[in-house]
Amino acid sequence: MGSLGELPPYEDVSPHEVRDAAGFIASMQRLKERSGLTYRELEERAARSGDVLARSTLADVLRRTSLPRPEVLAAFVRACGDGERVDVWLATRDRLAAAARTTAAPVPARDVDTDAQPRTEAATIAPPRRPRAATVAGATTLVVPMLALVGWGLLSADSAEPTTPASPADGWVTIRPARTPDLCLTDGRTRDGSYDSAVAVQLPCAEAPVPRTYLEPVGEGLYRIQWHHPEMGKGCLTVMGADQIKGMLEPRQNCAQGTLFRLEPTAGTFRLRPATSSGCIGIAGDDTTTGAEAIEERCSGAADQRFLVRAG
Repeated sequence: MGSLGELPPYEDVSPHEVRDAAGFIASMQRLKERSGLTYRELEERAARSGDVLARSTLADVLRRTSLPRPEVLAAFVRACGDGERVDVWLATRDRLAAAARTTAAPVPARDVDTDAQPRTEAATIAPPRRPRAATVAGATTLVVPMLALVGWGLLSADSAEPTTPASPADGWVTIRPARTPDLCLTDGRTRDGSYDSAVAVQLPCAEAPVPRTYLEPVGEGLYRIQWHHPEMGKGCLTVMGADQIKGMLEPRQNCAQGTLFRLEPTAGTFRLRPATSSGCIGIAGDDTTTGAEAIEERCSGAADQRFLVRAG
């Protein structure tokens, strides 16, 4: 595509006026279209400039409505040829991120004193309150059946264990850590930046529409876990043996080399076990936060080794 200096100017593509993350992503999409470069070409241009911009990561960013990481944004803008305005793009991103944090901040609950009366004229003519003992007795009368209902619910949840299916539904699915069912296993990057290619991490399902996950039965209770990406094609999750990221899961285009998994039912969930080892798939560091990597580890029965497999 030529040298960096041959790209057209970008004065007509600016993030200045955007008001939310969706508008920011739309500006990034226009910037890519203005550059005329493919995902692969952007990845190569970034590498020549000393940046890391994996094309699968970029494809995901431009399909979501959440703000990209600053380093991804900077590499993208430079690769598109708008390097002189990297600071403008980063400043706009930071402004939107700060606004989102402010909007999402929970409103502190105010302490309520049930014995206090407003000091108004209306309060002085209010009918007398019941004695406190009667109030406590009434509350007790209500609480007892409520506790009974809660106990029934807990017993019902425990009694549901025998109905756990012996095998998961195959086909299009989502795989979610049981402790954090709003997160899905999908492609991401190692949190320490030690590996440039995609690995399996837990991210909010609503922000991870690609790749789609397909559970392929191959017989004898074994499955391939396929990822289907609109840009990268199909890959099968493989437990890696490299010392640098040993035990993490990476999609491989050669599915014949992909790991086969056994999905063992347990208490309404499944354990993912590589067929060629005695280990289990869990979440690195027993972490519940967004971006934590899936990893093979010793089977312990811990909560981080239990997953929900839902049709999707």
